[in-house]
Amino acid sequence: MERLDVIDTCVKMAWHADQRQWAELAEVFADQVTLDYTSLDGGEPATLTPAQIVGGWQAVLGGYAATQHLLSHPLVVVDGDTALCTAPFQATHRKSDDTSWTLGGTYRFELARTGSGWRITAVVMTAAWNDGLR
Repeated sequence: MERLDVIDTCVKMAWHADQRQWAELAEVFADQVTLDYTSLDGGEPATLTPAQIVGGWQAVLGGYAATQHLLSHPLVVVDGDTALCTAPFQATHRKSDDTSWTLGGTYRFELARTGSGWRITAVVMTAAWNDGLR
């Protein structure tokens, strides 16, 4: 059951972002989250609050007419009150002019068990390919 709860938390991140359910999106994160999107943009990983993550994603994803983040084949390891979930992904970002940018790769989620359930403490997105223009 723990494995399914971990997967559910990770899928909720993608679902709430795509559905623009910002308050619900914030609830999947721990108080501090390390985000690492350096494989896409370079730079350094950032440690952010849920409000900072939601604000940033709202600004970026809000620039698209629609997005769809698909996670598949999750591999989960639960170790006491921590968990690791790794899953390939494909993310399509549809623009208002009917063009799109699609990105594929792997997500690695680190999670911690809290009194409110599993919460994401770190996300590492490793881009493997993309198609179209951002």
